[in-house]
Amino acid sequence: MGELGKLPNIGKALEEQLAYVGITTPEQLREAGSKQVWLKILGIDDSACYNRLCALEGAIEGIRWHQLSQEKKDELREFYKSVKK
Repeated sequence: MGELGKLPNIGKALEEQLAYVGITTPEQLREAGSKQVWLKILGIDDSACYNRLCALEGAIEGIRWHQLSQEKKDELREFYKSVKK
């Protein structure tokens, strides 16, 4: 695994997807943000789910996605619902 694999929530499969969409460093992930990166992943994998979106946000924040604040989870859920109608 590379640098991204050292972040919380980023396993081998997600790291491979990130590389496929051009995200190879933690800095690139932070700069792009979880929502934009998730949209890129959705473009190559229509099974991209809410949990994957939360995993990306948790990786950016340096925490397991389960530990995201309720406000952040609610924000991400609304974004997810607006995209996956």
